[in-house]
Amino acid sequence: MFPSLAHIPWHVFCRVSLQHRAPLSQLSPRFNQLCYGWQSGGIHNLWFSLPDCRVASLGLGKVQYYSTSGSSDDGPPKSASGDAPSAENVLSAAVKATPASIGPTSQGLTKTETIQVKVRAVLKKREYGAKYTKNNFITAVRALNEFCLKPSDLEQLRKIRRRSPHDDTEAFTVFLRSDVETKALEVWGSQEALARERNLRKEVEREYIENIFRNQQLLKEYKDFWGNTKPRSVQRATFSQGPGKVVMVAICINGLNFFFKLLAWFYTGSASMFSEAIHSLADTCNQALLALGISQSVRNPDAGHPYGFTNMRYIASLISGVGIFMMGAGLSWYHGIMGLLHPAPIESLLWAYCILAGSLVSEGATLLVAVNEIKRSAQLHGVSFHEYVMQSRDPSTNVVLLEDTAAVLGVIMAASCMGLTSLTGNPQFDSLGCLGVGTLLGSVSAFLIYTNTAALLGRSIQPERVQKLTEFLENDPAVRAIHDVKATDLGLSKVRFKAEVDFDGRVVTRSYLEKQDIDQILNEIQQVKTPEELENFMLKHGENIIDTLGAEVDRLEKELKQRNPEVRHVDLEIL
Repeated sequence: MFPSLAHIPWHVFCRVSLQHRAPLSQLSPRFNQLCYGWQSGGIHNLWFSLPDCRVASLGLGKVQYYSTSGSSDDGPPKSASGDAPSAENVLSAAVKATPASIGPTSQGLTKTETIQVKVRAVLKKREYGAKYTKNNFITAVRALNEFCLKPSDLEQLRKIRRRSPHDDTEAFTVFLRSDVETKALEVWGSQEALARERNLRKEVEREYIENIFRNQQLLKEYKDFWGNTKPRSVQRATFSQGPGKVVMVAICINGLNFFFKLLAWFYTGSASMFSEAIHSLADTCNQALLALGISQSVRNPDAGHPYGFTNMRYIASLISGVGIFMMGAGLSWYHGIMGLLHPAPIESLLWAYCILAGSLVSEGATLLVAVNEIKRSAQLHGVSFHEYVMQSRDPSTNVVLLEDTAAVLGVIMAASCMGLTSLTGNPQFDSLGCLGVGTLLGSVSAFLIYTNTAALLGRSIQPERVQKLTEFLENDPAVRAIHDVKATDLGLSKVRFKAEVDFDGRVVTRSYLEKQDIDQILNEIQQVKTPEELENFMLKHGENIIDTLGAEVDRLEKELKQRNPEVRHVDLEIL
């Protein structure tokens, strides 16, 4: 009788039998109630049945009205006056529009003919509000700390296994926050009692923090009592090889040089010898500061410093550069200027020459140790000697290298100026040597301050290395594009990599389906008959696909670290 309507998924059809074209007012009261819904501006929730109708159960949605003439406009037809038409007018309009499409043999509806009203089923949009934590997961540690529960309280709650965010574990147990909150109210009786317990525990924690030094002392005594030797062995290993060894050798040699140069200055009164003594003292103090920075940089990360303490070496080197400028260059300039303004005769310089010769040998030995260590490290990282020094990859060794280089040049400069003074008898040459040593120290300190400040600000790694990391991600089939790449040098050849990743949802979904029983999924699809069943099906597999996406992120981060050992922290954000 009527032309078939276009197929649209999840349509339901309401068939209203018209017997002898009776007025609509004579039909079922529930149909009149439906008509009233049309007149009041549209229906948002339909559940109606008539003796002669078959109607589907619908969620909240929007009703579309279709006439038999093929019009697909949404909403009820408008009357001339602009008011919503009655139900009788709605169906009468559809009946009147029918003959043109049916043909000349059918000018009206017979007893057995029907009118089809097509309705679209749309799921209700849920309003979650500004704060929604019903489906949140929390760990056992948070449940115990934030809700003041005991481990025995959690044994009765539902346990859910989720994918672990940590590399060393594949899965871990979490709890529904709503279950934990309910259990906390059951244990404490009310929110007020729970709040009082939280405040009490915060007070206890505050008292513990106030007595932290006493607690640390007790902990140290406890470790000493049980023979805790592991930290000591780590400390010994730190200063027995690598930069630690270079720094310790430099401290010993510069300390001896300072002592002998100071004796020579007392004996001769030479301004150049004074500047050399100050130079050795500054080197000794700065290298002791470097040793402190090295010992602090090997500490394990904690809650307050999740990325560790590697920057302590840069901080110590920066302070060392400032110390060289203030203590070494400043005092040398001051003493040199005073020597030019108030020249004084110099005693025999024989002992001064002997001490400078010994200092040249010792400073040269320390310089050789630093050069060999930098060559070894540069070869290990695949860069040149110059690049390794300019990029300040190892600030502690750089400081020793530059200080000893300045020391060797300073000894040669001081000996030359003292020789001119001995030949000419003019003490101003010695003062000029003091100013030259001060200028040399100032240049070294400026270089150290610049390079270590740049490292502490978080500089990027070389563009070639960034391109290598980006290409690795782009070559993965699950990745469509990489955006906003940031690769930061954390110091000591450690890199933090961050990028926005546009994943291919089809590849991720296919990866999920490859691990599923396809026959079971097809069976589930065939059993879907209502919008509620569709929602449950999509929620189940949608959550699993999101977990698969998270697993893909973990896989990429793990492979990126394995192929590039210098990358210690990877942060891939889903675009």
